[in-house]
Amino acid sequence: MTATYTYRIAGQLLTLTAPEQWVMLMANMAPFRVMAEQTDEPVLALDVHPEQTFAGHPDFVHFFTDNTEEDMPRLEVYRSDTHWLIRIAQTSKAPVCCELMTDKDFRHASLVIPEGQQATTVRFAIDNAAMLLFAFATAHHHALEMHASVVVHERKAYLFLGHSGTGKSTHARQWLAEYHWAYLLNDDNPVLRFDDDGQLWVYGTPWSGKTPCYRNERVRVAALVQLEQAPHNEMLPLAPAQRYAYMLSSCSGLKIVHEAMDGIHDTISRIVLHTPMAKLRCLPDKAAAQCCYNYFNQPAGI
Repeated sequence: MTATYTYRIAGQLLTLTAPEQWVMLMANMAPFRVMAEQTDEPVLALDVHPEQTFAGHPDFVHFFTDNTEEDMPRLEVYRSDTHWLIRIAQTSKAPVCCELMTDKDFRHASLVIPEGQQATTVRFAIDNAAMLLFAFATAHHHALEMHASVVVHERKAYLFLGHSGTGKSTHARQWLAEYHWAYLLNDDNPVLRFDDDGQLWVYGTPWSGKTPCYRNERVRVAALVQLEQAPHNEMLPLAPAQRYAYMLSSCSGLKIVHEAMDGIHDTISRIVLHTPMAKLRCLPDKAAAQCCYNYFNQPAGI
């Protein structure tokens, strides 16, 4: 039996239609489920189909392959005049486990998963397809999906940015150890959005890397922090160009497509100009959390 569920993520609606037993696997999406509302139009719709095998796609040409890290998913991206095709593998050298076909605007997509796959593979396929689609479809809605860990303290959110292995999760844990009322909002894929009043918010999402943290809430952003491992703790200011470059490298999106890049550029530019951001060179200790907090919360005039 097929089921259709609607989810609200960072203020945007996503519908998922799939065999009901597969939808039930997506526990990470449950906190974001809403009843379908007649006045809202989904930003994107994902239909999932079990098939015996993948179909041929003679009209598609290879666009690029994202295969940067061995233990990360491999994405093979193809395009035709009217559609995109993304073939996804669980690691760089693994076989393709699903195929995602979308229209040009990433609003309507079909995900094919071969029959007989294990539950972990099915969940991986749906999870990654939904995450990719969300990043691609919402770029022009001024939503920015980030690779970051987010800690909330005193009702303000601090985003820790860094490439894989930099220590985002480790630094977040230092905040939780040092500030007992602090909590983790998301550990890998939060979303940044401006509201109509120009306030920047960070949203929890169903995608949080290896840490199961799926909070359906939003918090005002206090600061963004670029992390770098070092033999001591120090905060360093960043010039606007440095901020922009690091934000661009830390966000998800189909950046080689001009239409998507326009939306990403607009959002990053606003963040760079209006949001505190600095680099933290640090050790993996609680003193690093103190150093970071004090930098952004020192009294005026000091």
